[in-house]
Parts: sequence; structure tokens; C-alpha cells
Amino acid sequence: MSSARIYRPAKDPSQSGLARTKQWLLEFDQTAPRETDPLMGWTGSSDMLQQVRLEFDTAEEAVAYAKSQGIAYRVEEAKPPVLRKGLSYSDNFKFNRTAPWTH
Repeated sequence: MSSARIYRPAKDPSQSGLARTKQWLLEFDQTAPRETDPLMGWTGSSDMLQQVRLEFDTAEEAVAYAKSQGIAYRVEEAKPPVLRKGLSYSDNFKFNRTAPWTH
């Protein structure tokens, strides 16, 4: 059996919400190399486990599933989100800006 990684996906950078970041995912590692189709140029693989993504509510559930199925696993903890200081549009035109206006 192949190995798998258990992780919680990061927030989508193009969206402001936290959708799809609550679940823990179990994804199998690549065991067969990808090949390019000579006719169409698409890439593919004979390894079907690369297409499998299992969702769990907690990391413990994912680990329990991996243990019960005899899957070697590794748990990757997510980095804490970086909190950004909120700025308003009018802050771009302040008199006491630290960076000079370039436009």
C-alpha cells in the first residue's frame, strides 16, 4: 500500500472566506510517474490512488482510518494564518506616509 499525507488545506488566496478549510484531507502520495500522451499532450498516470481525496472532521479520525487500513501516513500541521493590519483607502493619501507616493 502507498503512503498518504493528512493535512488541513489553507485558505484559498483568491477568496475572503474560510470555506473548505475546516475538513482534514487524506491524500495518497504519487507512486507511478506521470506520462505525457503523445497525441493530445495531456498528462496522466496509471496510479488511480492519486485521484482519491478523503475528507474527515478531525485529524484523529483520519489517523484512525489510515491505521485501520494499514496505510503509512504523515500528519502535516498547518501554519497559523498571518493577520494583516487593516488599512483604509484614505491611508494611501495621508500626509505622514512612510513611503513616498510614486504615481
